[in-house]
Amino acid sequence: MLFVKTEDLKAGMRLAKPIYNKNGVMLYDRNSKITSQGIISVNNFGLIGIYILEPAEPVPPMSEDDIEFERFQAMSVFTIREILDAYSKNQKEKDMYQFINQLLKKYGSLHHKINFIQNLRSNEDYIYKHSLNTAILCALISSRLGLEFKSQLDIVAAALLHDVGGLMIPGNIRRKRKADITEDDEKKISQCYQNSYMAFKDNTDLSPDIKRILSASIAVLHPDIPAASAKMPTVIGAEILKVAYNFDNMTAMKFGDEPLSEIAAVRYLLEHVDEFDKKVVDALLDSINILSPGVCVEFTNGDKGLVVTANDSNVLEPFVLSFKDNKLYNLGDSAVARSMQIKDIMKTMDNRHVVDSNLLKQYTGKIINMG
Repeated sequence: MLFVKTEDLKAGMRLAKPIYNKNGVMLYDRNSKITSQGIISVNNFGLIGIYILEPAEPVPPMSEDDIEFERFQAMSVFTIREILDAYSKNQKEKDMYQFINQLLKKYGSLHHKINFIQNLRSNEDYIYKHSLNTAILCALISSRLGLEFKSQLDIVAAALLHDVGGLMIPGNIRRKRKADITEDDEKKISQCYQNSYMAFKDNTDLSPDIKRILSASIAVLHPDIPAASAKMPTVIGAEILKVAYNFDNMTAMKFGDEPLSEIAAVRYLLEHVDEFDKKVVDALLDSINILSPGVCVEFTNGDKGLVVTANDSNVLEPFVLSFKDNKLYNLGDSAVARSMQIKDIMKTMDNRHVVDSNLLKQYTGKIINMG
């Protein structure tokens, strides 16, 4: 499965994920070949890009849980839009808690892991979908940590509302890559989140617990706003929201930047122990499938292989079958780990070498050094 930016799409590419219109109606199913008209539709929707299957790649299987997860994402965006738009305008929103109860009923008490499926995003719906995914992750993590329902409700509410300030950022700034953000842009972004921070602080409809989580989260996620100058107490809800926010942000499609794989995101969270609460990260890993059987991976020694058995105690050390020698390796064995570890999920199944076109033009029949 490859992520392809909208401007690089070509007719005939097969879809790895379905495309829905703004009303939640599926227009193109998985494995459909996108047409020229389809590419125009993708452009009209403002999608950043789509996920495609390689020519010889089979369609990944989907469980009932996977289908329901995608359906819930597609249908919830409209409710999320109404909730966030109301709060961004300092208006009352009466349906938020009803929606949170629905979300917690689905994902706030699961006893098994799920496949966390990233959704397609556009500039118009990016913040809504990010807020939804962050809320789902918060529900999963808080459940694994055994928090009571009231605490879960507060955390999910804060997750839904934490990025309201992002709706105030001008669209031309939101579409920029991090490297292209100017100092003036940063000031405008900071002011937007400062405004949302103050609005939440003054909001009498939100409970003190929700406002406490929001205050701590906004200050941590946006340390350059004036509100962050005051030291915030450690709040478990804010720690959960921070992990969920970063995991979704790293693995989601973005303007100008490639999304990271779940492996790269997990490795980042695990390595930065001074930044992320390990118990919260472990709860995330207990909630979603990362390296489940059937996933193809690349090793640090350059070889590739297939995950055969997951490792619940350390997701980065499963049993794998090497394509090079057809042998089974236990990456939890220290002797094996010294020579090979998982580098990342296999990005492509195409093993052909890409030859530089300019080099081909220079070829005159003589033997040349291509290394």
